[in-house]
Amino acid sequence: MAESQLRKRKINPASLAANKDTSKVDGQTNHTKDSSQRLWGAVVIALICLVYQFPALIKSPLGRLQRDLHGETHLRGVRSGIVPTFTADEPKRDAVVEAFKHAWSAYERDAMGNDEYHPLSQRGTNLTEAGGIGYTIVDSIDTMLIMGLHDEYQTARTWIHDKLFFDRDANFSTFETTIRILGGLLTAHHLSGGDPIFLEKAQELGNRILPVFETPSGLPLSLINLHLQEGVPDFNNGGYASTAEVATLQLEFRYLSYLTDEDIYWEKAETVMAVLKAAELPHGLASIFVDPNTGRYRIASIRLGSRGDSYYEYLLKQYIQTNQTEEVYREMYDQAMTGIHQYLLQLSIPNKLIYTAELNPEAGKQGELGWRLIPKQDHLVCFLGGSLMLGATTSGSLVEHVSVPPLPLELSAQGKRDWLTGVELIKTCMATHDTQTGLSPEIVHFRIPGDGIEEAPSDWYIKGGRPGSPPSLDARYILRPETIESLFIAFRLTGDTWYRDQGWAIFQAIEKHCRVPTGGYASVKNVDTVPVEHEDKMETFMMSETLKYLYLLFSDASVLPLNEYVFNTEAHPLPIFGPTIRTGFS
Repeated sequence: MAESQLRKRKINPASLAANKDTSKVDGQTNHTKDSSQRLWGAVVIALICLVYQFPALIKSPLGRLQRDLHGETHLRGVRSGIVPTFTADEPKRDAVVEAFKHAWSAYERDAMGNDEYHPLSQRGTNLTEAGGIGYTIVDSIDTMLIMGLHDEYQTARTWIHDKLFFDRDANFSTFETTIRILGGLLTAHHLSGGDPIFLEKAQELGNRILPVFETPSGLPLSLINLHLQEGVPDFNNGGYASTAEVATLQLEFRYLSYLTDEDIYWEKAETVMAVLKAAELPHGLASIFVDPNTGRYRIASIRLGSRGDSYYEYLLKQYIQTNQTEEVYREMYDQAMTGIHQYLLQLSIPNKLIYTAELNPEAGKQGELGWRLIPKQDHLVCFLGGSLMLGATTSGSLVEHVSVPPLPLELSAQGKRDWLTGVELIKTCMATHDTQTGLSPEIVHFRIPGDGIEEAPSDWYIKGGRPGSPPSLDARYILRPETIESLFIAFRLTGDTWYRDQGWAIFQAIEKHCRVPTGGYASVKNVDTVPVEHEDKMETFMMSETLKYLYLLFSDASVLPLNEYVFNTEAHPLPIFGPTIRTGFS
């Protein structure tokens, strides 16, 4: 888009709170900021010490695996001689549709209108005593449109038109409400051909959420009272907000702004990113907690699992959403991926599986700040494999249209690095499906030299998962989609049917161990014990994400192509568009 066509705005992070009454807190804020800077100075020193103690951290373990790509005709991770296949695998695709019907029909029969479904007791529940806001229905309706389930769609649309009610005097998660409900409504509006009811509901919800941004820094509070239209701090976390939560609202609010031509949604979402950019740490990684008052990171874990994951996901996706025109997000993404490679990427023993570890702060004997590298990876991290491959073909591309599969000469050095890492991370995530059920646990730990663990199998294990003992929470499979998401993206970027084969194996395991005969799907308490014991809950992301990504994995590649859509973190596809507002910070 020509420069003259863009509406220019400038955001100065230092004056984001200029319109607020700060007379009583200026001194305290400056003191807090100075203290925060001193603490993070200690963090940088600690990281330097960490690198000194563990030289392998400064050099990506990929260096031990990577071969010279010069002169090769294909990238590692794409089988030599394969012919990309993008036609639909109709029998497998249709089996996924049947699974969706099995889940939806049970919910419709037993819990229509409730937020959540419990398939064993065949009942529904709401998130608050004040009532629900249609979590399951709104989160699932775009899957119906994508699958062509017209009757189910009409039922869901009628409920949204007649009964979806946001005026609830209760506190709801800002993050979950945005990604599931706002995202679901926006996608339904697009895929339905512009049905106004969805945009009307989306704008009402967006307006009710806006007050969460009314903080000294502009960072949103974790909770929103939809009736009072007031933001509420999460006192369970000391008033701090999760970094992933504050930085995973942008795709939705920016698209709402694009549809309504109301700048306020865009400005509120972009201010968050400006604040985080101003607070960024030298390595590009983010603590999992941030202070909505000061806009500074709290000293806390650095990880790609819970509370951290979608921050990194949305750095790339914001760059993609506006047709790769906002360089600031590309720069933030590239820096973060380099930080991941330098500080978090590790190799297991003995088979050298690539995984992302966690950095946890801890106090030394004299009270000094130290950092411990923990060989732990959440299932949530399995989004990263596909995300890195997608980033390699966008942020890491040297050409406008990358081949499928990409050629080495089409990718930058970082693009090649990220592609290889993504391929290897997907293999690691598939390795964690090597359980009695074929399902991956919620959390795995990886073997490291000198860990003193004798009974665990090689490479990875479930902590606390000893035979005969009660299952640990780490051992659960709660119908999560992240590995399947990566398989879908990898297949679309390569055409390699290996990724489809892995997705089908996961689907068969879900059918065998999670399907409830009377309807719906239930979580498994221990993936390494058969017969399984179920937990009486079907997460809404089963129909919104897990089955959607499986359906797309087996569909023709013309269905929601990756060069036309970007998926929010709840798998709601939003169209890529040319922005009418210029990024206000750099």
